[in-house]
Amino acid sequence: MSTKSALRLENGGARAVAVGAPRTVRWRFLRELFIVRKSAGVGAFIVGALVLAAIAAPIVAPYDPSAQDLDNRYAPPSQAHLMGTDPFGRDILSRIVWGTRISLAVGVIVVMIATVIGAILGLTAGYVGGGVDRGLTFLVDMLMAFPLLLVAIALLAIFGAGLYNVMIAVGLGSVPMFARVIRAETRTVRDRDYVTAARSIGATHLRIVMRYILPNIMASTIVLATTRIGTAILTESSLSFLGLGIRPPTPSWGIMVAEGAAFIVSGEWWIALFPGATLMLAVFGFNLLGDGLRDLVDPRRRT
Repeated sequence: MSTKSALRLENGGARAVAVGAPRTVRWRFLRELFIVRKSAGVGAFIVGALVLAAIAAPIVAPYDPSAQDLDNRYAPPSQAHLMGTDPFGRDILSRIVWGTRISLAVGVIVVMIATVIGAILGLTAGYVGGGVDRGLTFLVDMLMAFPLLLVAIALLAIFGAGLYNVMIAVGLGSVPMFARVIRAETRTVRDRDYVTAARSIGATHLRIVMRYILPNIMASTIVLATTRIGTAILTESSLSFLGLGIRPPTPSWGIMVAEGAAFIVSGEWWIALFPGATLMLAVFGFNLLGDGLRDLVDPRRRT
């Protein structure tokens, strides 16, 4: 083999390695998530099933979620209605499937609101330090002294009930948790050598934050956001259960549990059981997925 052919073969192999390396990293990540850490795989499966149900709700739901059949009220689970019907004769399975769209939308939008505002506050406090850090930290600590549900109720008293107001209220109530975590991560990263080097060569503060600090705290922020989606869904359901959230007849898991709570004693257990079990399963799935992602991005937790 000539020298030119050997160099061509060597360069081709280097390109193959360079192209294949990201695929190998992705495969290792997926293998670690779904195979090695089985609990995280279970959480990912539950979340994936909920997302598919939300996307395919018009296909999966056997009936119109708002269609009433007063002649078929309180029907127990059967072949026609797998999860029975409610006091208005509406199919519970269809309402649960359509309610998945609302719950996931609330969880995602709430986390987006909390992440954006919390990142601004946390990055500012952690990077600037000094009096700004002390002032923002005091404000965040004061807000964290109040439970999330209580803060959301107070904000809904100002904004009024409704789907969008629930998203805003729960999102603003979740800001202190994100701000505190991001602030702690920022204070850790800002003292690293590469940040000091960037500062010494004249990099602007905005460039240092966006180029060197934000990417290095993104993993922990994603983990926190994943776990807080379940909390946001649970809070929205609690507000709807109390009559302060989404208005009927919009299918919401919290409203369905509230409608069925009065009929448990009389024997119509399925009206509240299936929506409550779906809510529990959703929160459980997001918590498992968040714990698995945390173990993957934190080297201290790896075995």
